[in-house]
Amino acid sequence: MHNYDPASFHTAIEGKLKRKHRTTLEEATDKEIYYSIASIIQDLVMPKWFETNQEIQQNKSKQVYYISMEFLIGRLIESNLQNCGLLDICNQTLLDLGRRPERIYEQEHDAALGNGGLGRLAACFLDSIASLGYAGHGSGIRYRYGLFEQRIIHGNQVELPDYWLKEEYPWETRKPDEAVEIRFGGTVHEHKRRDGSLEISYENTDSVMAVPYDVPVLGYHNEVVNTLRLWSAELSPAENKGLSASDQQYYHHLDHIHSIEQISGFLYPDDSTFEGKELRLKQQYFLVSATIKNIIANFRRNHDLPLSMMPEYTVIQINDTHPSLAVPELMRILMDEEGYGWEKAWQITTNLLAYTNHTTLSEALEKWPVSMIQNLLPRLYMIIHEINERFCEQIYTTHPELRDKIHELAIISYEQIHMAHLAIVGSFSVNGVAKIHTEILKNKEMKNFYTLYPKKFNNKTNGITHRRWLQQVNPCLASKITDVIGPRWVHEPHKLMNLLRYTNDAPFLETMKDCKQHSKHLLAKYVYEQQGVKLNTDSIFDVQIKRLHEYKRQLMNVFHIIYLYNELKDNPNMDITPRTFIFAAKAAPSYHLAKEVIKLIHHVASVVNNDPDIKDKLKVVFLENYNVSLAEKIIPAAEVSEQISTASKEASGTGNMKMMMNGAITCGTLDGANIEIRDFVGDDNIFIFGLTAEQVLDYYAHGGYDAKSIYHADVRVKRVLDQLNGGVFGSQEIEFKDLFYNIMYHNDPFFVLKDFGPYVETHEMIDRAYRDQNHWQRMAATNIAHSGKFSSDRTIMEYVSDIWKL
Repeated sequence: MHNYDPASFHTAIEGKLKRKHRTTLEEATDKEIYYSIASIIQDLVMPKWFETNQEIQQNKSKQVYYISMEFLIGRLIESNLQNCGLLDICNQTLLDLGRRPERIYEQEHDAALGNGGLGRLAACFLDSIASLGYAGHGSGIRYRYGLFEQRIIHGNQVELPDYWLKEEYPWETRKPDEAVEIRFGGTVHEHKRRDGSLEISYENTDSVMAVPYDVPVLGYHNEVVNTLRLWSAELSPAENKGLSASDQQYYHHLDHIHSIEQISGFLYPDDSTFEGKELRLKQQYFLVSATIKNIIANFRRNHDLPLSMMPEYTVIQINDTHPSLAVPELMRILMDEEGYGWEKAWQITTNLLAYTNHTTLSEALEKWPVSMIQNLLPRLYMIIHEINERFCEQIYTTHPELRDKIHELAIISYEQIHMAHLAIVGSFSVNGVAKIHTEILKNKEMKNFYTLYPKKFNNKTNGITHRRWLQQVNPCLASKITDVIGPRWVHEPHKLMNLLRYTNDAPFLETMKDCKQHSKHLLAKYVYEQQGVKLNTDSIFDVQIKRLHEYKRQLMNVFHIIYLYNELKDNPNMDITPRTFIFAAKAAPSYHLAKEVIKLIHHVASVVNNDPDIKDKLKVVFLENYNVSLAEKIIPAAEVSEQISTASKEASGTGNMKMMMNGAITCGTLDGANIEIRDFVGDDNIFIFGLTAEQVLDYYAHGGYDAKSIYHADVRVKRVLDQLNGGVFGSQEIEFKDLFYNIMYHNDPFFVLKDFGPYVETHEMIDRAYRDQNHWQRMAATNIAHSGKFSSDRTIMEYVSDIWKL
């Protein structure tokens, strides 16, 4: 894709600085150099982007559109350089100029378009689709503000606005000519035509323009450039007229502008209020309506065919329940604007849409009040109501054994619209994201739907892009792997299996260890710069980085740290392998208990890190504002990967795959993709403990668990909880009473105490295993060798062959 060497790249940067910034290399800021490099990449990308679109049009290629409320793409500068084949050249050029490459790349703010695994998965999928050469595009919202920027003040999470667009974002291209109009509210009128069909008209609707901003998605070394289209909510040109402050409509007009801007203003607005819920619903409709109109326009541009042929050339994948309104919106357009009858519109819709479910948590399966959808989307409510009536009638007539379950299966039930039910009924495919997750969906959470539609359900275990999460973030390890097995693994990640030949090769294991130490030193340097805490790089780097949620059980990790601290206080000369416990996580702003866990981690860190008796045998650090760029610093340094969710709760996980790929050993429950990791690497190369999913589900269904009995029977547990409640790790006695009472008087809903004993014993095994470094490095090499099976390339190939048929 390029003809650069370090000398010509140097000249190109120099030219960009002169033309765009009117400065020289010597006087340029890091920011100006960053923008100059981004401009060079865009110059390379633009013609390839055009050619990719032309090729799709000429070849009539089938395309997939991946609709997601989140795309956690992180910084693009390094991945774009890498995919263009320019990363090494750029790094060398910058070093020759006396610049630190990482300082230049850090000038790019992480695109705040997502929160967690859901959004990062979507980003990895786009990378793999392009790198495998398929025609596939993302569709999301161009949020001006991300979830929030996290700051820790006196141990408390404080949320600040994450205005990531305050500076020019060099990767996006605004496409105002392809804007579409989205309408909310108003009154719907039905008129019967002479042929008996319905004509629909609207009045008093609120109008908003969805303006696309396109971000290129570069394939790896293959000149394919797909598109991530992000929609921005803006005033329609007719409304964007000036008003004087004396005009009676002036303040109403300002309110109207504000309400429109809010639609693409914030990722996940607070939905604890009616207004917040309504805004989130607006966002979801805004995204699916704009996307479907765009998909239809693209189909018409590429094919001289009726829309009934769309499923032959198009597939729409909806990522979780958030875009479920795609079902009634597609029906609305096909019937009201294109003139199709119900049956034909339903046939087209249910052959176009595929649905990915990401959770077994009932609170994450969205439901909307009927009244809200009636008021905000009156025509869509009419269509959803009709879908529900026909669906319930179908159950009644064809599945009499499920008649008493209709209220559980219905899309509309008890004045709530169940979006997961809508997505299942309106899609031709429903997939889970790990083997156990899919089995739980089929046999428990969605058992009745599985009875109705057994052929719809399938599994697609999540994956990560190895080019970013190994080759890019851990160049030392990646180069050592290439030295022994050659470079083909970058294009064919299953070739990492060839590393199994080297699990007893002492020189290779030693180079692996050196790379890990290098990554640990880099992270320790970062921690010291950020917090002034010195880490012992000969200690085990034990890492838990993910969303802060009760089911992910950061609390159990903290309890174990308190237990170790107690043991060391009782016996300061105890023989223990030094440990550094590293946390990073954001808690939802209204999630009180999760924020209490963050506060507890900081109080424990303050006590442990400053106790001279501990003698650096334990260290605890919490790194604030967890995002993709921070994960890229932590993951290469991780040696123990904490994947300790309550079994049955984690759909898949992708952090477990990223750390495994970088040589960390998983300490986890039999949950999500941990099970498949265990199946591949074997029991000897992973640390598994705790209740199984079956045992957890049995406790939930039949009871029989008593947290208080464990509290009274296990002196370790009692001591930790009494310290939690007694002010040892807080500034006052009742500091963490809510965490204490949630366990003691809500019966420990996520089985922290039940799994605590096995967790402690497992960490004792980790301690012993780490002392034999040859053995530990063999375990690490085995994990890396099997990690190619968790590449998103493999996941996408499964989607392509089983669902999308590209």
